[in-house]
Amino acid sequence: MNKIEERINELIEYINKASYEYYMLDSPTITDQEYDDYYNELLNLEEKYPELKRDDSPTNRVGGEALDKFEKVTHNTPMLSFDDVFNEEEIILFDERVKKVISNPYYTVEPKMDGLSGSLTYKNGVLVRAATRGDGLTGEDITLNVKTIKTVPLKLKKNIDIEVRGEIYMSKLSFEKANIERRKNNENEFANPRNAAAGSVRQLDSKITAKRNLDFMAYYVPSPENYGLKSQFETMEFLNELGFVTNKYNTHAKNVKEIIENIEKLSKIRNDLPYNIDGVVLKVDDLKDEEKLGYTARVPRWGIAYKFPAEEVLTTLNEIKFTVGRTGKITPNAIFSPVHVDGSLITKATLHNEDYVKEKDVRVGDVISVRKAGDVIPEVVEVKKERRKDGLETFKMIENCPMCNSPLIKKDANHYCVNENCPSRQIEALIHFVSRDAMYIEGFGERIVEDFYNMNYLHNIDDFYTLEKYKDELKTLEGFGEKSIDNLLKGINDSKNNSLERLLFGLGIRYVGKKTAKILATEFGNIDKLINADYDLLKNINDIGDIIAKSVTNYFSDEKNINLINRLKEYNVNMKYTGEKVDTSNEKINNKTFVITGTLSNPRDYYKDILESKGAQVTSSVTKKTDYVLLGENPGSKYDKAKELGITIISEDEFNELI
Repeated sequence: MNKIEERINELIEYINKASYEYYMLDSPTITDQEYDDYYNELLNLEEKYPELKRDDSPTNRVGGEALDKFEKVTHNTPMLSFDDVFNEEEIILFDERVKKVISNPYYTVEPKMDGLSGSLTYKNGVLVRAATRGDGLTGEDITLNVKTIKTVPLKLKKNIDIEVRGEIYMSKLSFEKANIERRKNNENEFANPRNAAAGSVRQLDSKITAKRNLDFMAYYVPSPENYGLKSQFETMEFLNELGFVTNKYNTHAKNVKEIIENIEKLSKIRNDLPYNIDGVVLKVDDLKDEEKLGYTARVPRWGIAYKFPAEEVLTTLNEIKFTVGRTGKITPNAIFSPVHVDGSLITKATLHNEDYVKEKDVRVGDVISVRKAGDVIPEVVEVKKERRKDGLETFKMIENCPMCNSPLIKKDANHYCVNENCPSRQIEALIHFVSRDAMYIEGFGERIVEDFYNMNYLHNIDDFYTLEKYKDELKTLEGFGEKSIDNLLKGINDSKNNSLERLLFGLGIRYVGKKTAKILATEFGNIDKLINADYDLLKNINDIGDIIAKSVTNYFSDEKNINLINRLKEYNVNMKYTGEKVDTSNEKINNKTFVITGTLSNPRDYYKDILESKGAQVTSSVTKKTDYVLLGENPGSKYDKAKELGITIISEDEFNELI
């Protein structure tokens, strides 16, 4: 070996060592200037003596000859993806499935990089091939492009034959720089780092890839037994020893509780990471346990991918469907291709009213963005008009009720069906009466209520209390057995003892929500006093006012409503307030909105009951209107949202002082 070759080898060793210390250890021992000097010296020597250039030379990272096309690559072991899950319940189900085979499973919880999967093949420690996942069986050869990625070792620290899989991704900083460059060149900006990475790694000219500054994070070794590996965590350590970057936020968990805790911790720091993650990957740690669990034809049984809730997702609007509420209000609803939003699979979202649809110019066939308003109710955020196809028809409001065909009338921004006998209005009123915050008759879901309505067992809300006489007949219905009917009838009988506020809310008096029903119930004590209360008395009650007072007096001045109350009395439905009187004397709590999050010393209902008894409202999501967040241990994303919005956060001790 001559002196030139020795120097080339020496420079490659220096540069590779410096790259390892910089990218792997985050502890550089030479300056950027020294690195550049070594690199330029190597580049000059290779240009002068091209026959001495090594395949694993770091100068290959600048890119080489442009390709005409990518060659196909067949994976020796299929590159399967994991099943996606979107909420805690699905994680619990996964754990239960694993435990049917493995007695005490141990899991790894790994950040799910938002990039694309890549496979790297090394012969005698030298990178010889890189490929995309493709369809899992066949990918594309992207070796020249992957060689430009600085976090991909061109030469391993051990001279072994091995395949390593991981994620090719673009950091947030590289993404920002790439879009600055594209703006300068009057090019369209990249939509997100993942698409940018996918497009960059599939450039036919590897010089373009080199400019994009991609990265690689290793996470898997096929056939780990060949290297004496016994667990996923051992595999990560082994990959580090070879010179790969692995994720420093990988953790262990021995049960679902620890899995959730690790996910919540990762969720808190997610926005501060230098790269995007879109969830976590859960894997059984013991590789022998993985073998026992095996694979389906499509996915491994030993792992799943939990996806973080999406703040906003895109989908295609397939239909605008109109529904009729219990008050007769007509609501247009967006029906779209199924998407996961905040842990739920949804297919529809409210469009509120005609003005809302026209203001956003929503049309069937549009690509729309959807989110959950206040983390609860799905709503259409906007139409992606730049993706609109030609010929989509503008929205036109219907003129007749979609159920009974009665002409609609418009009040303010909303349209109404005024036919009180409209089947949809009656069904919605029945569903509302048995709902959780109203009379809460267990077992009566929407489908059963609708079926019983269509079978003529239910028309008015008092009909629930006459179902007993159809008991034998109901048991003969398809899908209903003796036990299910007995449970329904028991639920009906139990509901007779509910406190007055539940009945008032269940009656569906306009503008009387759950909180207002509680105020009226505590103020009057029984329904007869409320019936006899005049407008002036009602409007002067704190939090009632003019509109609600008119609505209540109008409701009880209608003879058919009084007849309904009298029939319910005959069925022994309670007409008195049996709860605690609301104490509105504490101005720090009365009329304030609270959110409870995290683990506290008592169940959440304990704190909710106390707060509501003092005139507060307890909601499930943090918004600008939230006054306080009561914080327990492991609070999750609501804590982050409260900090972001500057909401007052109180501990349990501070809560006790407040009350």
